[in-house]
Amino acid sequence: MVVIEPSILSADYARFGEQARELEAAGATILQVDIMDGRFVPNLTFGPGLVSALRRQVKIKLDVHLMILEPEHYFKPFIDAGADRLIVHQETCPQLYGTLETIRQMGVEAGVTLNPGTPAEKIAEVLDLVDVVQVMTVNPGFGGQVFLSSQLEKIRQIRSMLHARGLTTPIAVDGGIDLETAPLVVAAGATVLISGTTVFDPHATIAQNLAALRASYAAIESRPASI
Repeated sequence: MVVIEPSILSADYARFGEQARELEAAGATILQVDIMDGRFVPNLTFGPGLVSALRRQVKIKLDVHLMILEPEHYFKPFIDAGADRLIVHQETCPQLYGTLETIRQMGVEAGVTLNPGTPAEKIAEVLDLVDVVQVMTVNPGFGGQVFLSSQLEKIRQIRSMLHARGLTTPIAVDGGIDLETAPLVVAAGATVLISGTTVFDPHATIAQNLAALRASYAAIESRPASI
């Protein structure tokens, strides 16, 4: 089953709690919180305080995407704040295997993500350690960017890598996911769609936006998977 994972980055900053509750009421089971440091990516966003505030508002899983250098220094503050999963970038972790082991030993789920310019092979040796593999389908740093279709092949490659090892690890895609691109990534093998702008589009309710996104890939999801 394909899961939609809204990204709080595109929410109304004055209504974070309210919109998080709307997501939960509409059936969302997980929410991604994008953490940026202005160094690894050219933007500065949130800290553990937002995770703590969201934790008090909803019971759904909080997935913290660490787009930051030296992420290991911030694991404990985010876990203490209520994070259920920490996702790190392959590009920021010179000791990636050990970093993922550390996250798991701290009692939360671990994920790894790749920038568009990073080949799938860079994470081949850590696939057994992760609870999710995330493929960036935009250059990280800002919401609302145009989807990079070149990443569809990377999704297919990762699906084949997982299949070869007998793993059913979810493949998430992050960036430019809308009614047109959602079917493309699902057909390529993605099972988690991280979407911000589409889910929080103010022209409709969050529930309506989630329903429209689900409908966009429903026919693709029902087809037998091919490797």
